[in-house]
Amino acid sequence: MSTNKPRVVILIQARMGSTRLPGKPLKTIMGRPMISYLVERLRRVTKADAVVLATTTNPQDIQLVACGQRDKLPVYRGSEEDVLDRFLHAARQLHADVIVRITADCPLMDPALVDQAIDHFLNGNFDYVSNCLDEQSRFPRGMDVEVFSMKSFEEIAEEAKLPEEREHVTLYYYRHPEKFRLDSVVNKNLDLTKYRLTVDTPEDFQLIATLLEYLYPRKKTFDLEDIATTLLQHPEWAEINAHVKQKEIGT
Repeated sequence: MSTNKPRVVILIQARMGSTRLPGKPLKTIMGRPMISYLVERLRRVTKADAVVLATTTNPQDIQLVACGQRDKLPVYRGSEEDVLDRFLHAARQLHADVIVRITADCPLMDPALVDQAIDHFLNGNFDYVSNCLDEQSRFPRGMDVEVFSMKSFEEIAEEAKLPEEREHVTLYYYRHPEKFRLDSVVNKNLDLTKYRLTVDTPEDFQLIATLLEYLYPRKKTFDLEDIATTLLQHPEWAEINAHVKQKEIGT
């Protein structure tokens, strides 16, 4: 990390080739692609210097490139399987000192959470900080933020050899806690782990669309507290995808 203020870059991991819900980043909600809501929200992060779309060289992802260009978003294209390599080269191209990983599966990401995670990272002596290391963090799936140093990430790029360690960008960090300084951001308010706000299946998308259609016209800058309040008021909405299980690594 440089001695001056470190350059913080948010990389949005996105591709069209999902196995359970193909084309999900561009599925429309109120006439807009789902990923455009995420981009709008991440642009409100105050502690980041850039937001970048990191997609693949697969021909079908040219649609994502076009969407990013419409949103005036820098786009980097790299390997579909070796996502770690894709992130490494995108971060180098943007001269990142600190990388923030967000996936396109999380369109309701709260910008304040991203700022909180970046702030925690910058004010501590860490290699990696996230709010999804374990369920003790008390955040719902779909609010996942990971922040890590370019220096440690370059080490991982050299050391990570297993296919799943190349596909799952940050897996090597938490498989090797003895090598890195890891820390968690914890939700000190409500325990919201029962909610699922990520998009991996049609049911997930239905819930996200329902929430956006309700919240966005009322308050474009809605936050996690607004989402939690809405789900408490409409418990039947949370049931839409309550049965969906998160895919395990290697499945």
